[in-house]
Order: sequence, then structure tokens, then C-alpha cells
Amino acid sequence: MSIDSGYRMFTTRPEIMGSFGVVTSTHWLASSAGMSLLERGGNAFDAAVAAGFVLQVVEPHLVGPAGEVPVIFHSVRTGRTEVLCGQGPTPAGATLAHYQSLGLSLIPGNGLLPAVIPGAFDAWMLMLRDHGTLSVRDVLEPAIYYADQGHPLMPRIANTITRLKDFFTTHWPTTAEVYLPGGVVPQARKGFRNPRLAETWRRILREAEAAGNDRERQIDAARNAFYRGFVAEAIDQYTRNHDVMDESGTPHRGVLTAQDMASWSASYDAPATYDYHGYTVAKAGAWSQGPVFLQTLALLKGLDLRQTGPNSTEFVHLVTEAMKLAFADREAYYGDPSFVDVPLGHLLSDAYNDERRMLIGKMASHELRPGHVPGFDAQVNRVMAVLSRLSKITPVGSPSSEPTLADMQASVKRGDTTHVDVIDRWGNMVSATPSGGWFQSSPVIPELGFPLNTRAQMFWLEPDLPGTLAPGKRPRTTLTPSLALRDGKPYMVFGTPGGDQQEQWQLLMFLRHVHHDLNLQEAIDQPMSHTMHFPSSFYPRDRKPGHLAVETSFGADVIAALRERGHVIEEEPEWSTGRLTAASRDEDGLLHAAATARLMQAYAVGR
Repeated sequence: MSIDSGYRMFTTRPEIMGSFGVVTSTHWLASSAGMSLLERGGNAFDAAVAAGFVLQVVEPHLVGPAGEVPVIFHSVRTGRTEVLCGQGPTPAGATLAHYQSLGLSLIPGNGLLPAVIPGAFDAWMLMLRDHGTLSVRDVLEPAIYYADQGHPLMPRIANTITRLKDFFTTHWPTTAEVYLPGGVVPQARKGFRNPRLAETWRRILREAEAAGNDRERQIDAARNAFYRGFVAEAIDQYTRNHDVMDESGTPHRGVLTAQDMASWSASYDAPATYDYHGYTVAKAGAWSQGPVFLQTLALLKGLDLRQTGPNSTEFVHLVTEAMKLAFADREAYYGDPSFVDVPLGHLLSDAYNDERRMLIGKMASHELRPGHVPGFDAQVNRVMAVLSRLSKITPVGSPSSEPTLADMQASVKRGDTTHVDVIDRWGNMVSATPSGGWFQSSPVIPELGFPLNTRAQMFWLEPDLPGTLAPGKRPRTTLTPSLALRDGKPYMVFGTPGGDQQEQWQLLMFLRHVHHDLNLQEAIDQPMSHTMHFPSSFYPRDRKPGHLAVETSFGADVIAALRERGHVIEEEPEWSTGRLTAASRDEDGLLHAAATARLMQAYAVGR
């Protein structure tokens, strides 16, 4: 579809509007499952949980039951906006000395070594218990149905299985048993089942309901079954007794144990926030990349973006250059605040960003330039030294480690992410970015029907860095859901899969909505861009200085002008970049929702 040169745009589909409730996610079946719970009287929290479990079935190359999920939400009952941390930390055995003793310089991106404690299940159950209204059965039944009765297998999943058939058969036979039934690659757009996973959830449900009729007791019993019962025991036995091939080229055993799982639970955090042109954007803290979005807003606040067109050379250039500065600070300063002193207040201050903004010039920067924070010079020097030694320069146009794009490369074994946004008729809002536990990144545990996660690949095996591996530490995840208040009132939830590109695609959508008055669907349907100028969060931690990927729908003139400004351009096909979803609520209660048409999976529903 052609893009109009004006600010009002044709869209791939209508912006969904209503007043009862809206659900939007990266798969239509998850959106429909969430909406079905709203129709049954559930609230946004119930709907988000149900959608999250369905995503684990219908997008298993992007998320699994042993993955993680950060959630940002607003509760009408409490009046608070909060972050739910479903990012599991490292096991007790994940010591720097142990991993170095294996001869590794980086943690592999697949296998068992990068597994951290699965965080998603406890986070979903905790949110259901504390803020939902329905039962464990209510939220699990849609996922159990699709796992047991089948769901249409997306072509991208079938293609992934095809590429990895030999690897699964040779090295990960338990994965082959599930994803190569009868030794054959399952057909795209045909029914696919995972009865082992269905039985795992049925057993959790049986143990939950055996606790009695009290809803909260049932939920806590389900949590116990996963973290202190049969699920944890199966994970423990598998990691203790299996050497698994990974990207290092050598089989390794994992270090995750049942004791690690038994001693952990999801938790609530206060969000990091920033005020921008009448909006307050709330994100997860520096254990995620969420503050990158806020730092970029702080840099852009001193520029007049409204005078630039939403697809203009100047708009793309300014946003890209501001992002480069914010991501450089991510590398130098971000980490788990329980272990690392992150000077977030300084990084978001006006004085700091007024100085940093002066680095944005007419030409694209090819340097990684973290800012100066008093007292952190030695830390920054250590980070930059490690990056110069271990973060390799990858030519533009070569395969990338970034998940969304890497899925198109035949040799890699990593996945990506999903997203779900929900707003109900009462004004509760939920934004969640479930990920990890991809079937192509870790072998299936046969008794359970799902694999472990690989989020520990984001740690460094070098001492004294913000991201140095340590037991009990949260990896600096790329997962970053968003919630925005307008004039102090909860207004919008949004997000996307995409690894290091999540903040970039979200920011383009948000700025076009704020500065150019595009509705949610219009903002999502605009051409997308992103940079891989900074080190990837994923193995092998490569970077592409000066890189800028642009969809060809920006037009030849804009792309040529960006090249003239020094950006190293990588042209992407139109409708290929980003998987955004968003939902908002007006003061009068009118609801809006939208989802990208890219990759032909995401959908918004509502009434």
C-alpha cells in the first residue's frame, strides 16, 4: 500500500475503537483468548494472563513456559502504576569462575548454560492473584485447548523447524520428538499439537484445584507445583544429567537447580518515569533497557520534532542519533540495581542531557559515546575496553544476532519475543512483553514439553562490569513494555518484540502519535527504521558502527539524504520491520487499539 505524503495516512486496517475492552497482541488467537475473558466478566489482568499463556503455544519460537515477562500496568483499584518483574535471576551455580573454567569468553546463546530461573509463570500467577478476578482454570483453559487440540502452525515456525531439522535430530532429540513428529517437519497452516505441554498444565491445574475452592489458594498451589513441585524437579533432573550441545561447539550441562527455583518469586517494582510534552512515560528500571526510551526522550525534548515530518530525513536522523547516545549509556551504566549502582537520576537530568544533546550534529556518528557521570570514570573505561576486545565489528548487510532479523538467517538458533496490551472498561491497563524459552534455543525437557530460557547470554564473563555474571543477578533484559500517562492520567500501553530494536520501534510510534497527531494504527503503519550501531545484547555481541536500517517505503529521496548524512544504510523491504501493538483510553472512556500488519500475525480486537 502506498504511503500518503501528508500526515493523515491510509492504514492496513482500522484502528479498533470501543468502550467495553480491547486486547491487542502479536497473535490473533492470543488476542481473541484475552477478549473472551473480558466478555466473561474478567478484567484486564485476567485477559493478559490468558493471552500470555496462549502465546506460549502458538508462538513457541518466540516464547515458552520457561521464559520471562516484564509487565507494566495501572490498577484502578490501587490507583498505582507498577512494574511486575517476571525476569528470573541467575542460579546459585552461575559463577564467573565456573563459566571461565569452561574456557568461554562469552556465554553461548543457546543450550543449557544461559538458562536463568524461569520467571514468567510466577509473574502471571502473581498478577492473577493480586489483581485478577478469575481462576487458574479460566486463564489456562484456552492455552490447554490449543496445545491439546492443535493450532494453525505459522509458516515462520515451520521454516525454523526445517532449517534446524538436522541439528534437532543429531543434538537435541527431545526437541525433535515434539517438533518433528514422526521425523517429519510439520506443515505450515496445518494443525499442530503439543500434548505433553497440555498435560503439564493439566497437572498444574489439578494440583491447584486440590487446594480447595479458594481462588488465591489455588493460584499459590499452582505456583508451588511449578517452582517447588514436579516442574522444578523435572528441570533439575534434566540439567543435572544431560550434556547439551551449544554455540560454543562443545556440549555443556546447565547449573539451574530445583533449589534455585524454590527460593525465587516474582516481585513488584516502582517504574522509572520521564515527563515529555504532557506525557509521563513509565518503564521498567535499569535491569531492562527501558530507561533508554526515557533517556532518548530527555535528549529529544530540547528539539522541535513537530516541525519535522513523521517520515522525514530530519526526523529519522535526530531520533537515530539520540538513540545512539542513550544506548551507549546503556552499555556503560545499566545493570541489576540490586547489584549495581545505576546513576539513573543523573542520566535523566536536564543538565546532563542538555550537554549530551550538543553531540547531535548534521552528520551520523560512527562512535560509541557514553556520557560522563562523576565517580564512574573507571567503570566506563572498563566497559569500553571489554567492548573493544570482545564486541566484534560486523559489516552492514551481513547476518545479525538481533532476534527478529536473525530468524531469517539459516545458521542461527535463537528466537524473538511477543507482546500483549489490554485495557478494560474500568480503565485497568496492562502491557507485557513475554519472551524466552524458545524451542530453537534450548532442548525440550521431555516430561514437560517445553525448553528452558537463554537470557543469561546477556551477561559478560569479565569482572567489575555492570553486566558481569553473578549468582542471583537479573540479566539486563531487552524486554521493555511501555505505559504512558497523559496529563497525569493513565492513557496508553504499547510495545513490540525485537530485541535491541524494541525501544527504537516503540519510540518512532510514540513520537509520531505525540508530535504528528497520528492515531495508533497510522503511527504503527508508518515506515520503520533502527540502528545496530551499538553492541548487540545477544551472542556474539556484534555491532555495526553508523548502521541504519530503513524500510524502502521511506522513499528513495529520504534514503539518499540519510546516506548523504553519513548513515550506513541497510534497506529493508517495506512491511518487514517491527511488530508493534498499542492500546489507549480517552478521558471519556473511549478505547483504541491497533496492531501491525507486518509478519501477518498481530491483531487487535475489542468492542
